[in-house]
Amino acid sequence: MKIISVVVPVYNEEDNIEHFYQAIVDVFEKLDYEFELDFVDDGSKDRSREILRELEKRDSRVQSIFLAKNSGHQLALTCGLDHAEGDAVITMDGDMQHPPELIPTLLEKWEQGYEVVQTIRKTTEGVSFFKKLTSKYYYRVLNMLSTVHIQEGGSDFRLMDKVVVKAFRRYREHARFIRGMIGAMGFKQTQIEFIAPKRFAGVSKFSPRKMLHLAVDGVMAFSILPLRISLYIGMICGLLSVVLFLHVLVSKFVFNDAVAGWATITACVLFFGGVQLTVLGIIGEYIGRIFEEVKNRPLYLVGRGKPKDLEDEND
Repeated sequence: MKIISVVVPVYNEEDNIEHFYQAIVDVFEKLDYEFELDFVDDGSKDRSREILRELEKRDSRVQSIFLAKNSGHQLALTCGLDHAEGDAVITMDGDMQHPPELIPTLLEKWEQGYEVVQTIRKTTEGVSFFKKLTSKYYYRVLNMLSTVHIQEGGSDFRLMDKVVVKAFRRYREHARFIRGMIGAMGFKQTQIEFIAPKRFAGVSKFSPRKMLHLAVDGVMAFSILPLRISLYIGMICGLLSVVLFLHVLVSKFVFNDAVAGWATITACVLFFGGVQLTVLGIIGEYIGRIFEEVKNRPLYLVGRGKPKDLEDEND
């Protein structure tokens, strides 16, 4: 019987874990598959780890990895994919906004020969108008900048064949935007649309700061266009400075009406200084990412691995 790995990043989800676990069990009881449920605790500070340990004792199909610190959703997801052993791997969040009821549809598409089955979120119940608007236009801007098309509404709820998972493990960059990475890998892909329900309990841990950080990672990971834009801005400003210099020469030597003053000089210094700082900032962002990559540090640190990976948990 084929084994399906379900990878679930967890961060302070004590009110959701039990309900999510039961929903997964109920779904697979109706399917002709074995499954393993791989939770990756991303440094939770509530009772999440305690609840996961209890689930492991009750059900051998539940396996948990506890990260040594909060590493972020994308790295927690990567950790789960690194350790998943199923014939196919389903990644999803544990707050019930990725409906477990869609799993049979994902598996059906997989059995039809698709190696990646990507879910597309049409909308989210109860989400603010501002978040809908920013998400919509973020993907439009990202696709304008990137050479890789990233589907609007794409989520981290997807099924991947083990061949795709093995290929994904070769990607080891630190600044990760997994939705774009999977889309850029190729393989035989298909999509399923869904409407995300409200969270079962708790509040979203994806703060505006984290969303902005992920958005920047998406742009920087799949486009060098900002660098080219900075080059074009520099060239345009260079031409403008030549025109301004010619204007000064004509005013001085042809019309002889140049008036000494600090306003023009100050305006020029502020304008060109601002442009230079903007360009240097964009270049610095890329250099900073190069700096992070060449250090070759681990993507994440495991505080405690899956039970079967441990020879002695007390060592």
